[in-house]
Amino acid sequence: MCAVFGILGDYSPSLARKSIELMSHRGPNHCGIIEKEQLFFAHNRLSIVDQEKRSNQPFVFKDILLNFNGEIYNFKELKKELDFDFKTSSDTEVIMASYLKWGVDFVSKLEGMFVIAVFDGAKLLIFRDRFGKKPIYYTNQDSFIFASELKAIKPHLKHKELNVDALHSYLAFLAPSFDQTFYKDVYKLPASHYLVFENRSLKIKRYYSPLTNKISIFSEKDAIENIENELVNSVHKRLNFDVNSSFLLSGGLDSSLITSIASKKQKVQTYSFGFDQYNKYNELDMALYSSNLLGSEHTQIVASRDDFIESLEDTFFYMDEPINDPASSFLYILMKHIKNDNIDIVYSGEGSDELFLGYRHYFEYLDLEKLSSLKKPMWAEKYFKSNYNENREWEWYKRVFEKSLLFRSSGEKFTDIQQNKLFKKNIKDNYSLKYLNLFFDHFKGSEHKDMSSWYSYLDLYHFQAEHFLTKLDRVSMAHSIEARSPFLDHKLVDTVFSIDPKLKYQNNNTKDLLKKVASRYLDKKIIDQKKRGFSTPFNEWIQDHNINIVLDVNRKSKLFNEEYLVSLISQASKGRFKQHFWALYVFSVWYKKEFL
Repeated sequence: MCAVFGILGDYSPSLARKSIELMSHRGPNHCGIIEKEQLFFAHNRLSIVDQEKRSNQPFVFKDILLNFNGEIYNFKELKKELDFDFKTSSDTEVIMASYLKWGVDFVSKLEGMFVIAVFDGAKLLIFRDRFGKKPIYYTNQDSFIFASELKAIKPHLKHKELNVDALHSYLAFLAPSFDQTFYKDVYKLPASHYLVFENRSLKIKRYYSPLTNKISIFSEKDAIENIENELVNSVHKRLNFDVNSSFLLSGGLDSSLITSIASKKQKVQTYSFGFDQYNKYNELDMALYSSNLLGSEHTQIVASRDDFIESLEDTFFYMDEPINDPASSFLYILMKHIKNDNIDIVYSGEGSDELFLGYRHYFEYLDLEKLSSLKKPMWAEKYFKSNYNENREWEWYKRVFEKSLLFRSSGEKFTDIQQNKLFKKNIKDNYSLKYLNLFFDHFKGSEHKDMSSWYSYLDLYHFQAEHFLTKLDRVSMAHSIEARSPFLDHKLVDTVFSIDPKLKYQNNNTKDLLKKVASRYLDKKIIDQKKRGFSTPFNEWIQDHNINIVLDVNRKSKLFNEEYLVSLISQASKGRFKQHFWALYVFSVWYKKEFL
């Protein structure tokens, strides 16, 4: 893993060098810089593949420059197809050779996670991997600037201004939507897209979508066989025993399954995480059970309230902008311990729930969708509008009866009605749909008509890419650790999207197909356990720590209605709407640092 940075146009050499230094945690092994008139290309390297100096970046071939962050798992296979005089054994050089042979279409041949910047003559191309595992940000004002993290772009902004669109989408969906950031005029490249910057003109294009896969698997037996084959291949291609690696093991289905597949190759190291005093949140017992079953070398990390409070400042620094995920600080603590054990790679189970319908609310949504076929639902629509309450179920029924889009990501928190209460300006109902329309239009234009496919598609590209994967990338790279996610292999995703969707939910059982695959690797205690998300005691531990910052900052920013803020703070102290409160807490800490 690495950091990439570049400027096309006028720049300050000292400021540009400061930017790449701000991302040194992403690549502590080498810093490479190419500095020319109207061009600055820089790279921080974390050496995993071909650790020799010959593979340092930026990589140069004739007049083409290459800046690459990520891992390409099939680069050895690609290398056999390329007529090129290779000087290294790195995946970076294979990317260069692939670009020379196939042009922009080379990206469709890559298996892995990546951000790739290619400067070819006067043209810059930047590619982001299919599911957004690696980040890339850019701004196009006086000069075009791109970077792996926002902190590297901020020094070049003439003035910082809050992007209110990002705030609305963050409150609605846990993170700024697909191309937004909290800084006005600074953007992120969406997953599965690439940009072309040439002659001061910027174009952004999609190069991949799982929705292009036609449904071709109609039997449960074929579905299970295909899933198992692709998952095993995905785990195996990601294994790297040349450097120290470990698996994040909660004891749940996803982490246990990929750990089991890997452990058949070699004894593996695993880590689990728990909390001092709050056993109801702990996953330690099931993780230990799973570890004993799989024969891993296991380490348990237990965090205290002091650990949590002490980690907040560092976590917020590395996140760069608000992300509504209380688990970020706890994962930061875990990664810190893992790095102290000299681990370079961790394997994690992101993506399984979204692919295999692992959330119970997916099934609730599917049932609710049927109500939209009622012939005369006007009485119900009027009833719900006149009997408002803030529970999410009320919002769901309202949408069904008014025939608006029901599912708006598993990360939905503040509804538009709640935002209308929160803000001092009027927020119309269904306002937040504008952040999803581009993707819903893409779904409606595909051959996939089952709404469960919409749930999976949207959650992969927002709940995962902009929320979970953003968190995982920032806190792992804060400690120079590479995180790999086998469930988010595009061949596995393509396979799942080619399965008749009804096979995934016909038995009314979450992850039904994956559990049948897992029965070949795990016992019933692990497979049949009740699903547990990564729940944390953040609300209990934050209540007596500077919660007044929310009101203090608001009295200066004047963004929100204080009466509603007070109500949310009070309810959070009783355990209700606690993630709503956390969103406002994180935003307030960030806003104070950036603007007050």
